[in-house]
Order: sequence, then C-alpha cells, then structure tokens
Amino acid sequence: MIFILLLGIVAYFSVEYVSAEPIRVACVGDSITEGSGYPFQLHLMLGSNYVVGNFGISGSTVSLDSTKPYMNESKFREALDFNPDIIIIMLGTNDANPEITPNETGFDTDYSHLVSAFQQLEGKQLIWIAKSPPIFAHNSSYNNTILVTTFLPEIENLSDQLNLPTVDIYDVLRNRSEYFADGVHPTSDGAAVIAANVYDAITLPDGSPDDSFFADGYSG
Repeated sequence: MIFILLLGIVAYFSVEYVSAEPIRVACVGDSITEGSGYPFQLHLMLGSNYVVGNFGISGSTVSLDSTKPYMNESKFREALDFNPDIIIIMLGTNDANPEITPNETGFDTDYSHLVSAFQQLEGKQLIWIAKSPPIFAHNSSYNNTILVTTFLPEIENLSDQLNLPTVDIYDVLRNRSEYFADGVHPTSDGAAVIAANVYDAITLPDGSPDDSFFADGYSG
C-alpha cells in the first residue's frame, strides 16, 4: 500500500513537471532588438523556465506615419500569435530620425494602440516599456535631442497613464558611448547591459516573474 501511494505521489509530481508551461517572453523592438543579441542573452539569464522570442524589426517605428510602422509588419502579428506572458517593448530610436518619421505627432496614441493589441490577448500579460538607448551618432539623421526632448517624455507619460512599468535603458547607457560602434546600435557589451537590466526588471530575486504591479490595479 505504501509503495502504491509513493508511486502515486511520484506520478503526480511528474505530470505537474511535464505539463508546466515555460513563461513566454516577447522582445518587441527595432534593429536594436533584432540584431544586438540582447534577447538571446536575456534567454540565457532567464534559464529553461522561460522561452524568449525575438520580434525586433529593423527600421521600425511606433509611429504609423513613418516609412516602416511596427504595427504594419508581419512580425507584429507573429508576436501576438506567440501569446506571450511577458512583453518588453523597446521602440523610439527610428521615431527620432526625421528621415524615417517626419511627423513627431501621434506617437503616444500609436504607442497606446500597440500596447492595447497585447492587452487584448487572453490572460494577463506583463508589459514593460523600455526607454530607448541613447543615440551617439553625429553623422546621421538619428537625433538624440529629439529622442530626449520628445519621445522619452512621451514614453514616461504613457507608462504613467497605462500604469505600466518601464526599463530605463537610456539612463544606464547614457555615458557608455563605447558600447555603440556606430553610435546607434549597441555592441555585444551594450546588449549585455540591456539584457541584464531587462532581467532585473521582470524578475524577482528567485528568478520568478515580477507581477507585483498587478496589485496596483493593472489588468492586462
């Protein structure tokens, strides 16, 4: 009888272990997400209890009035179909390039629509908005002044309005120009900084997801 009972306990916990679904993390962004390697480094930090999807699109923007709006790309639909539990959105660099986004208005409204699309998914999604890294390039149309004076404040305001947490990638890299080979895209060292800060933001010390802001009334 004791042997049968022990078998039952082992079977129960075995089923629980096998059936447990990994936590799905979607990294949404532009080429800094797509090509820097930060999502892969984040995956290594998070471990086997997580699955990290890279849904970065080079040249993409929040703004729908640009040459390449993120929401018009097929990878946006792929990110939604991934059915993520956690979403990190890091966009804004291409919005700060007048050659890509000639119109600075409507950013907050379009960003709200982007966030809303993930909030419409079933269940509760934990959404973090990442402030874009600094722009150090001086020989291109990418403009750090526009990023700092226009889009970073709008990201902050949006996070307040929607009660969403932020990851301040701009601040942690603002004095680290050596981490940007071309002044815009982070090196592997820069990507490691991004991954580490995202990791710290979305997890508790034991590595489990930080869903504490649900207590403040957020409903995904």
